[in-house]
Amino acid sequence: MSAGVNAVRVARLAGIAAGTGLLSAGLLWVAVLLAALPGRAESLEISGYAGIEPRLFFHSPTFAGQIHDNISAVLQPEFYSEWNAGRDSVLFTPFARLDSADGRRTHLDVRELLYQRVAPDWELRAGIGKVFWGVAESEHLVDIINQTDAIEDVDGEDKLGQPMLNLALIRDWGTVDLFILPGFRERSFAGSGGRLRQSLVVDTNNSSYESSAGDRHVDYALRWSQSMAQWDIGLSHFYGTSRAPRFVLDTRRPGPPILIPRYDLIHRSALDLQATMDNWLWKLELIHESGQADSHVAWVGGFEYTLTGFAGTRADLGLLAEHLFDSRGHAGPNPFQNDLFAGLRLALNDVQSSEVLAGVIQDLRGDASLFSIEASRRLGDRWKLELEARLWSRVKQHDPFKAIARDDYIQFSVLRYF
Repeated sequence: MSAGVNAVRVARLAGIAAGTGLLSAGLLWVAVLLAALPGRAESLEISGYAGIEPRLFFHSPTFAGQIHDNISAVLQPEFYSEWNAGRDSVLFTPFARLDSADGRRTHLDVRELLYQRVAPDWELRAGIGKVFWGVAESEHLVDIINQTDAIEDVDGEDKLGQPMLNLALIRDWGTVDLFILPGFRERSFAGSGGRLRQSLVVDTNNSSYESSAGDRHVDYALRWSQSMAQWDIGLSHFYGTSRAPRFVLDTRRPGPPILIPRYDLIHRSALDLQATMDNWLWKLELIHESGQADSHVAWVGGFEYTLTGFAGTRADLGLLAEHLFDSRGHAGPNPFQNDLFAGLRLALNDVQSSEVLAGVIQDLRGDASLFSIEASRRLGDRWKLELEARLWSRVKQHDPFKAIARDDYIQFSVLRYF
């Protein structure tokens, strides 16, 4: 069976999975193997992790019906198979979370279900995949292919799987990635009983779209990237349904008002740039976007300086600083309109891979601050401990973080890898 036929069949399966909901992991895996494998695979690797994550909040809930604390179980296996001397492969990564407090946070997703064909000067990927663009630490402005899984965390780094067909053309003058993205994934939001939610519940069952095709609109993206000496650069353009909705207040129904997500069509051009100069990393992400409202620009840029062998030890200490800006100011949905991020990254370089990242984002036009800590440490070959904390300070009434200003929390994760 040719690579092109494989890609088409896997892409069709991806469309079926996106349009009809999540199939069971076993059935979906069997379906992919039947569609993609020309014969017996040369290898089948199974890995992943499972864990328990209690999340403890420091303050009582802001809104009636919210649960104080919660605990959840998480499972993310990964199935990988390759053949044809590694030139063809299939990756399947389902994800599941069971949460004690918020029914919406209990969810299933296919993070990746991807067929890949690799050649010397091109690569083809088809199915459901994840793509990351960006270099900054505090905010990933240019990262737009995948929808944010907002019920996982507030940092925007957890993503839903996106149906895609991706062709990468690899040349001496750079790599050109072409994307066809059939089908849109709505952003997830906490339910009425969950913490870290807006003041009004978001009704995801009645979302509206600018496109008459709704969530079946086909999006497109193009990106050129190249590494030149100490420079890494990417230029991209995206046309399609905005991953970040705006909200329409609905007061027509009985009971309290609710928010209806509205997804507009946008054009977004972006630049991501990183320069490595000895111990310095200089970073910039810049976007120009039109379509959702008035055209606007936004950027995040700064540096990371690493002190190697800090204090005469094996540890490395990174000093980070970035400026975040959005020309829409308070009129836009981005909470970081003119803010400064400062942080520390400590890597002990021990056998347990112990790491800590701590930072604060300070609003330069007000008093609000967001503090965050992320730490991790391995225990043996199979276990890993993680800690995460978020705290908000001096949040004023008009601030986008006002609804979650009392949701300071600390989360512990005990993960078992297999």
